[in-house]
Amino acid sequence: MQMNIRENWDRLSPATRHWLTDNPGCVVLPRTMAEIIHQETGITPDSDQHSQVSLSPEDLSFIRAKAEGAVRPK
Repeated sequence: MQMNIRENWDRLSPATRHWLTDNPGCVVLPRTMAEIIHQETGITPDSDQHSQVSLSPEDLSFIRAKAEGAVRPK
Protein backbone atom coordinates (compact mmCIF):
# COMPACT_ATOMS: atom_id res chain seq x y z
CA MET A 1 0.00 0.00 0.00
CA GLN A 2 1.24 3.49 -0.82
CA MET A 3 1.76 6.02 1.97
CA ASN A 4 -0.26 8.88 0.38
CA ILE A 5 0.81 11.71 2.66
CA ARG A 6 -1.51 14.24 1.02
CA GLU A 7 -4.72 12.35 1.81
CA ASN A 8 -3.60 11.68 5.38
CA TRP A 9 -1.95 15.03 6.21
CA ASP A 10 -4.66 16.04 8.68
CA ARG A 11 -4.32 12.71 10.51
CA LEU A 12 -0.61 13.31 11.19
CA SER A 13 0.50 14.90 14.43
CA PRO A 14 2.03 18.38 14.33
CA ALA A 15 5.40 16.83 15.24
CA THR A 16 5.24 14.42 12.29
CA ARG A 17 4.18 17.17 9.87
CA HIS A 18 7.02 19.31 11.21
CA TRP A 19 9.54 16.52 10.62
CA LEU A 20 8.31 16.01 7.06
CA THR A 21 8.46 19.72 6.19
CA ASP A 22 11.90 20.02 7.80
CA ASN A 23 13.10 17.12 5.61
CA PRO A 24 11.41 17.76 2.23
CA GLY A 25 14.24 16.08 0.31
CA CYS A 26 13.84 12.78 2.15
CA VAL A 27 12.97 10.25 -0.56
CA VAL A 28 12.95 7.26 1.80
CA LEU A 29 11.37 7.53 5.24
CA PRO A 30 13.41 6.04 8.06
CA ARG A 31 11.84 3.03 9.74
CA THR A 32 11.00 5.00 12.91
CA MET A 33 9.18 7.71 10.94
CA ALA A 34 7.31 5.10 8.87
CA GLU A 35 6.19 3.44 12.11
CA ILE A 36 5.02 6.76 13.60
CA ILE A 37 2.99 7.50 10.47
CA HIS A 38 1.54 3.99 10.62
CA GLN A 39 0.48 4.53 14.25
CA GLU A 40 -1.09 7.91 13.44
CA THR A 41 -2.93 6.88 10.27
CA GLY A 42 -3.36 3.12 10.48
CA ILE A 43 -1.77 2.76 7.05
CA THR A 44 0.69 -0.09 6.62
CA PRO A 45 2.79 1.10 3.70
CA ASP A 46 4.94 -1.04 1.44
CA SER A 47 8.45 -1.10 2.85
CA ASP A 48 11.83 -2.48 1.91
CA GLN A 49 13.81 -5.14 3.76
CA HIS A 50 14.95 -2.47 6.27
CA SER A 51 11.35 -1.33 6.99
CA GLN A 52 11.99 1.93 5.19
CA VAL A 53 9.28 3.45 3.00
CA SER A 54 9.90 5.15 -0.33
CA LEU A 55 7.78 8.23 -0.93
CA SER A 56 5.96 8.60 -4.23
CA PRO A 57 6.70 11.56 -6.51
CA GLU A 58 3.27 12.93 -5.57
CA ASP A 59 4.07 12.75 -1.84
CA LEU A 60 7.44 14.42 -2.42
CA SER A 61 5.82 17.27 -4.37
CA PHE A 62 3.16 17.72 -1.69
CA ILE A 63 5.70 17.77 1.15
CA ARG A 64 7.94 20.24 -0.72
CA ALA A 65 4.95 22.52 -1.35
CA LYS A 66 4.04 22.38 2.35
CA ALA A 67 7.66 23.09 3.32
CA GLU A 68 7.85 26.09 0.99
CA GLY A 69 4.60 27.46 2.39
CA ALA A 70 5.47 26.86 6.02
CA VAL A 71 6.15 29.87 8.17
CA ARG A 72 9.52 29.42 9.86
CA PRO A 73 10.41 31.15 13.13
CA LYS A 74 13.25 33.66 12.85
